[in-house]
Amino acid sequence: MSAVRWRVLVLEALAVAIPAAAVLATPDPFGYAVVSGVVAAFLLPLRKRWPRIAVLLCMPALAGGLGWPATIVALFALGRAQPQARSLIAWVLLAAGVSVAPVLILQSLTAGSVVLTLAYVLLAAGAPVALGALVSLRQQLAESLRRLEEATAAELEAKAETARADERSRIAREIHDAVGHHVTLIAVESAALSATTADPAVQETASRLRGLAKQALDEMRATLGLGSTGRARLDTIPELVGQARAAGVEVELAREVSDPDVPPAVERAAYRVVQEALTNASKHAPGSVITVDLESRAGALHIVVTNSAPRGRTVDVGSGGSGLAGLSERVRMAGGQLDARPSDDGGFRLTAVLPKQR
Repeated sequence: MSAVRWRVLVLEALAVAIPAAAVLATPDPFGYAVVSGVVAAFLLPLRKRWPRIAVLLCMPALAGGLGWPATIVALFALGRAQPQARSLIAWVLLAAGVSVAPVLILQSLTAGSVVLTLAYVLLAAGAPVALGALVSLRQQLAESLRRLEEATAAELEAKAETARADERSRIAREIHDAVGHHVTLIAVESAALSATTADPAVQETASRLRGLAKQALDEMRATLGLGSTGRARLDTIPELVGQARAAGVEVELAREVSDPDVPPAVERAAYRVVQEALTNASKHAPGSVITVDLESRAGALHIVVTNSAPRGRTVDVGSGGSGLAGLSERVRMAGGQLDARPSDDGGFRLTAVLPKQR
């Protein structure tokens, strides 16, 4: 049993035991006043669900003279139940009337004594009701404050997210305008070169450059949310390998995967892994032999890209990208794992495992 449950049970036991002990401490243990007071104390657990009934059940004991200990507990519970203020006043007057009536009937009191008696019973009945109402009001205020804090935090988070989205949108426009301009110029000049030269090899190279420039624009727009992401799929990886081969890279696709169970997000991540691996191998290991191997097994997509030791001089292409760090982050966001390390033959081996289901 949890600690909270134990604490509730202990408090409930005390709420019954203390009024009962207060009644039993008086003489005449078998008289009407004591018996009715003890019965009222043992009926106090009813106040949790039916506080009005609990107060009514205390009235016989209150009339007998020893019902105040149980009645105070029941009136406190009634105040916490938060009925209407007019109803609370009525219950206070009822308890005070039941308590003072036998005294006024059986005893001859002076006017001053009657006033003092009425004041006492009204205070005794009203204090626990007021205290219970204040406790309930405090809890309601605390709950309202908690909800207000949650709403404020949610509003601040929404504003921050809106600001981040605006900033991402601004950066996307800047990238599109700046990079798109230069890539468009490359495509235009490649087309012009292809149209003005008579050398078939130059025409082929210029046409290929124009195609790559157009593909770069499409992928940039897709990445920035300005176009479709349809090219980054598993079935376009052979095309990606073919483009690298046409550019003079010695690359082989050992196995390819066509799996309808692979979600689009994982397909895009796999495409980017192969693309980045080919780019890194071409930059840092010129002249090496690159092998791309894809396999779908054990509920995951396994991608292995290896390259042999470089056989040429590294060419500075002016790229300052995030490389493996960015690739590792992309794979992690897709729920996968990335391992990249040098191989025993002086080359490099990159392994990515992407789960087919997130």
